[in-house]
Amino acid sequence: MRVLSDYHVHTSFSGDCGIAPDIMVKQAIEKGIRHLCLTDHMDYDYTEAGVCFEFDVREYFHRLLPLKEQYRDQIDLCVGIELGLQPYLSKKHHNLVFSNSFDFVIGSIHLVHCRDPYFPSYFEGREEACAYLEYFESALQNLEAYSNFDVFGHLDYVVRYGPNQNRNYSYAKYREIIDEILRSLIKKDIGLEINTGGYKYGLGMTNPCKDIIVRYRELGGKIVTLGSDAHDPKYLAYEFGKAARLLKDCGFCSYFIFHNRIPVEIGL
Repeated sequence: MRVLSDYHVHTSFSGDCGIAPDIMVKQAIEKGIRHLCLTDHMDYDYTEAGVCFEFDVREYFHRLLPLKEQYRDQIDLCVGIELGLQPYLSKKHHNLVFSNSFDFVIGSIHLVHCRDPYFPSYFEGREEACAYLEYFESALQNLEAYSNFDVFGHLDYVVRYGPNQNRNYSYAKYREIIDEILRSLIKKDIGLEINTGGYKYGLGMTNPCKDIIVRYRELGGKIVTLGSDAHDPKYLAYEFGKAARLLKDCGFCSYFIFHNRIPVEIGL
């Protein structure tokens, strides 16, 4: 079972990636990917490690639209973005999204009260479970503040970097707040991203985990996308066969891609 649509991919427009967009597109074509969406980071006010996660959106389209045209017979290339959600940024995100013709918008959380779980300092001086709970609380706060995006990216991202990662983690431990998040997504017509970065980080699972995906479907969720979160071409469509089987096991018969912010269903 092959999924040939990768809808979470980074290029050199992201502060943590050095791969030029044309290289990423060419590698995707070589891998047989049919639908590719570049979703570079836009994390306003990112405060960790001196990394800048903002880019010139005009230059972004100036670089990507010619690639879309150049390779149109070989790959369906779409222009997306990954917003780094923080509640006070809702107006800035609104202006960005409505001023540009993105095909697809991911809403993700990388900063929880100005701290990124990627860094050990986020976990220092408190129990891992409390740090995870704060992340989920932040997710809910962000959904209440802003919801003009298409899917929620890598829900439970925080467990990638915890001291014990997912060894002591389960959906059941955070059921109440995760259900609130999922109900909010469904009510707002926001999909759920199945991000295979968790496999790369040695979790043996996607982000979010299987039980969350099952619960999303039980609550009426229908829109799921697949993204590798690749910052390197070798991780394009990473473990998508495994992710497709997981979706089947969770009761899904299809996944979605987006064009002009409109979901398009593709059978598994």
